Amino acid sequence: MMRLKWNILIYSMLFVVVLYLVLNDSSPILIVGVTIVAVLIAFTIQFYYPAVLDKRVDRVESFLRSQKSNPGLYIQYVVANKLEDEVEIVMEQIMNKYKRPAAQAPFKAAYGLYRRDMAAVQEAVQDIRYPDYRAYYETALLVEDGKYAEAREHLESIKKRWMRSALLAEVERKSGDIEAAVKHAREAVEATGGVQRYVLHKEYERTLPQAVERVS
Repeated sequence: MMRLKWNILIYSMLFVVVLYLVLNDSSPILIVGVTIVAVLIAFTIQFYYPAVLDKRVDRVESFLRSQKSNPGLYIQYVVANKLEDEVEIVMEQIMNKYKRPAAQAPFKAAYGLYRRDMAAVQEAVQDIRYPDYRAYYETALLVEDGKYAEAREHLESIKKRWMRSALLAEVERKSGDIEAAVKHAREAVEATGGVQRYVLHKEYERTLPQAVERVS
């Protein structure tokens, strides 16, 4: 409801500004320019900020709950909250929406990891084009196999800080060093915003609650 109110307010303001420019015989170039800038601002406020930058988990959750028509985003909410009655439905929607193997691969890898289906993760990894994401799931496979030394070495190639920290947290948790695991988990959460922060936060609520006790 709050998001709907913001949408109405933003687009009402945009309409008023454009109408004012038109009634005052402003240059078409100026009208188009103002419209483009206004749309970009609206997009940033309504989508980019909550999806990528927002540090407030409750606000990101509200954003994700409103994304049922966008399965590529909504799957994050479903998986983070382990909504078993919805996850297969949303994955089917994703597979129908994204036809290319490279587009499907990250979702298949994440879903496989969620299901602890390492064979599915291994298969999907081959089609992941982004080096960091491919290395992330390759390292996750090593962690799952208990190859912690190899995992530590492999994750060094990953540039994204949150990925490295999240993987290190999992290595330390499985190794039994909970203090180190909490430290790395906190680093991972603090290095992210938006949807990724939300997903990590929900995961650590279950596995390393100490890591998110004071993280909003």
